[in-house]
Amino acid sequence: MFGNVPPRRRFSRRKNDRLENTQCWTHISAPRRKIFYQNRKNNIIFTTSTMAQAKIHAKMNEGACSKFNRTLSMADRSGRLLESLDQLEMRVEALREAAAAMEQERESILEMIQSVQNSQEMRNICQGEREELTLTSNRLMGRAISVEISVGTIRNPQQEEALQKATSIIDEIVKKLLSDMEGDRQQLLALHAACVTEAPPVPIDQKFQAIVISCALEDQKKIKRRLEMLLRNVENAEKNIKIMDHQKLEDTKTNGGH
Repeated sequence: MFGNVPPRRRFSRRKNDRLENTQCWTHISAPRRKIFYQNRKNNIIFTTSTMAQAKIHAKMNEGACSKFNRTLSMADRSGRLLESLDQLEMRVEALREAAAAMEQERESILEMIQSVQNSQEMRNICQGEREELTLTSNRLMGRAISVEISVGTIRNPQQEEALQKATSIIDEIVKKLLSDMEGDRQQLLALHAACVTEAPPVPIDQKFQAIVISCALEDQKKIKRRLEMLLRNVENAEKNIKIMDHQKLEDTKTNGGH
C-alpha cells in the first residue's frame, strides 16, 4: 500500500507529523517546558561530569604505573629507603664501636701477659715452675696475637701526614727508653699531657699537641692509649729495677755479714 504512494505525499505526511507534535507541545504550559529543559540540561551535565571524572581517574591510575611519573608513592619509597639507611648507619657505628672495644681488649690482654712475664713474682719461683709458667704465658701470647682486629680510619692527606709525624716522635722515644728511662719517661708524660683535655700536672709538648690536633679523632684516641700503655710499662720496669737493686743490696749485706 505504501509502495504506491508518491514521494511527495510521504514527505508531506512526515511534515504533518512534525506539525502535530509541535501543536501538541504548544499545549504544554511554559513553566512545565522550562522544567523539562532544565532537567534535561542537568542530566546532560551530570552525565558529562561523571564521564570526565572517570577519565581523570583512569589517567591517574595510568600515570601511577608510568616510570616518568613523580607521585606521592615515589616520596614514600624514598622515605622508606632513607629510613633503612639510617638503621644501617646505626648498625655500622655499633659494629665499629664493638670492633674498637675488642681491639682494646686484645691490647689489654697482651699487656697483662707481658706484665706477668716480667713480674717479680716470676723471678722468685723455682726454675722448673718458671719454665712451665713461661711456656703457658707464651702460648697465651701467641693465641692472643693470632686474633686480628682492624678498624680502619678514613683520613685526608693532612691527617695522614700528622699521624706519621706523631708515630715517628713516639717511636724515637721508645728506642731510647733503655738508655735513659727517667728522661724518656718525662718526655712521654709531656706527650701524654698534650693528648688530655684536663690541665695536666706536667709541662705540655706544644709542638706534639699541634700535631695530634691535626690527626683524625680515632687516631688521637689511639695515640693517647699507646702513650698510656708505654707509661705503665716504664713504671713497671722502674719498679722491677728498684726491686732487683734492693735484692742485690740485701745479698751483698748478707754475704758481707758472713
